[in-house]
Amino acid sequence: MSNGDIFVGEIIGTAILILFGAGVCAAVTLRYSKARASGWIVIAFGWGFGVLAGAYTAAPLSGGQLNPAVTIGIAVDTGKWDKVWVYLLGQIVGAMLGAVLAYLVYLAQFQANVRDVGTTEGTEEEPLPTLGIFSTIPEIRNPVANLITEIIATMALVLPVLAFGLTRGLGESGTTVLIVSLLVVGIGLSLGGPTGYAINPARDLGPRIVHTFLPIPHKGSSDWGYAWIPVVGPLIGGALAGLVYNLAF
Repeated sequence: MSNGDIFVGEIIGTAILILFGAGVCAAVTLRYSKARASGWIVIAFGWGFGVLAGAYTAAPLSGGQLNPAVTIGIAVDTGKWDKVWVYLLGQIVGAMLGAVLAYLVYLAQFQANVRDVGTTEGTEEEPLPTLGIFSTIPEIRNPVANLITEIIATMALVLPVLAFGLTRGLGESGTTVLIVSLLVVGIGLSLGGPTGYAINPARDLGPRIVHTFLPIPHKGSSDWGYAWIPVVGPLIGGALAGLVYNLAF
């Protein structure tokens, strides 16, 4: 695969992933969405379907990695680092593009995202938070615990992804991406509670950058003090998964 194909493929695939993922978070979060408050299971499946659509779309061009942690894990296992920068750049650009597209889909809802609250002087409108639509926010802010969660959850993604390559039938049937998508759903349901399961540095960093600059009314902080954890944790987890796979298989 050429650098150009990889770059374009990762942009398109990651943009689709984030469009679905940020889209389902917006659907569940924003006040005037028909899917408001539909819950964590809906979010987990929305992200899984995003992986499904994005990876299948990008596969002919780039292999559909869509995740720096996966890219690093593969590089650690194979020792091939020459195209890593192309994958990572495409993934970040694609994640930013997908976040912008999700914002545009829910533009009217973002503009109207307030709730009525009672005060001593009557009723006032209070803006509802939106950062969680774009990036992860820990349920309990504990940097050590949050980092450990992201490392383990990412290993639970990358190690099976690498192992799936040994399962000949999956490759021949073309169902590898489907299985990975279900894996992402499972990680969300089982391991996503503490941090929101970034498990993908581009998935968190790209949309967080976009959130910083988008004209969302009363959007609040982009929480850059936490932003290093969903980047560093998955990168460590991906590297450890590649090392374990290389040693064990």
